[in-house]
Amino acid sequence: MSNKFVWIKSPQKPWIERKELITTSLESGIDHVLDLNDGDKIHKLGDIKIISNNDDGDIYLTGFNGEGDGSIQLKDNLENSSDYSLAKKLKSNGKIVVSYIEILSKNHEQLAVKVGKIVDYIILVGKDWTVIPLENIIADLQKENVKIIAAVNNVDDAQLALETLEIGVDGIIFEPEDFNQIKKMAKLIENLSSSNYQLFNASVTKIEGLISGDRVCIDTASMLNVGEGMLIGSYSKGMFLVHSETLESEYVASRPFRVNAGPVQAYVMGLNNKTKYLSEVETGDELLAVDQSGKTRPVLVGRVKIEKRPLILVEAEYNGYKIKTLLQNAETIRLVSDKGEAISVSNLKIGDKVKVYIDKSARHFGMAIEETIIEK
Repeated sequence: MSNKFVWIKSPQKPWIERKELITTSLESGIDHVLDLNDGDKIHKLGDIKIISNNDDGDIYLTGFNGEGDGSIQLKDNLENSSDYSLAKKLKSNGKIVVSYIEILSKNHEQLAVKVGKIVDYIILVGKDWTVIPLENIIADLQKENVKIIAAVNNVDDAQLALETLEIGVDGIIFEPEDFNQIKKMAKLIENLSSSNYQLFNASVTKIEGLISGDRVCIDTASMLNVGEGMLIGSYSKGMFLVHSETLESEYVASRPFRVNAGPVQAYVMGLNNKTKYLSEVETGDELLAVDQSGKTRPVLVGRVKIEKRPLILVEAEYNGYKIKTLLQNAETIRLVSDKGEAISVSNLKIGDKVKVYIDKSARHFGMAIEETIIEK
């Protein structure tokens, strides 16, 4: 599942109350605000994108005048609607454009599809949402380069919109009433943005100590949990679940933010099923933390360390398919066993079963493709 997102519409409250709600939204990861009047004040609160029909906005808004939900003027020919013409003109001038469309009839639904083919975002507003209009618009625009956003009032409506047709809308926008509502919306997005990887139990077939190589250590800006790590491997089609350093040992304290990943040439799984070479990972990147059941969450890379360390080769086999990876040869480096427990590479034995991910697709520049590639 691709990442979902949430925007807010600046609440109709005195500035001091609005400021607190917008600040809470930003702290919850919501960094886009629809506001027509106070963009300068809001920008001072943090790194926030303003959606506005003013030239100083970050994303130009059409179809909304702040007096109700929508201001679309339809004519007999959809191409002559005021919203469509303005959006087309703005896009030709290189603007990032979002169109705000109230769905009152089949004609508005058709306009949303037509406008969606030229703008970057469309915000869909329904006075009495049913699933059908969203289904139609999502289906018609699924191959277009546009993000569909549903205007909602509560968490239940948000979940319905985000899961419609399994694909769902890309994002939601709402006018926050209180802090609790903001937290619930942010949590919903976090849960729906996670994906699950099917992990298999592969049998270890070879363990071999090697000479030193350049090893990559990934420090995240998140506290990782026991049972959680990253998918890493020498083969893009087969990766091991390498456990985070959340467990203490008699030699070193735990580093619950760290995954001691492997050598520079290995792959690591990032967002949207796209891999990176460990040598390419740097501060600010987003990677996937994966637990023993395959559930994922995005984590931010805070730092990467590359140091020369002795390595160990681990080979495992699942259903006749062998995969390999190189890891640092140290007691603190762990894989995840078939029982979901962390197992140190120093204690690993032939025949042990460990969690792996097998991908049927080949990789080209980190993206999964339908092509035959032999890795050995």
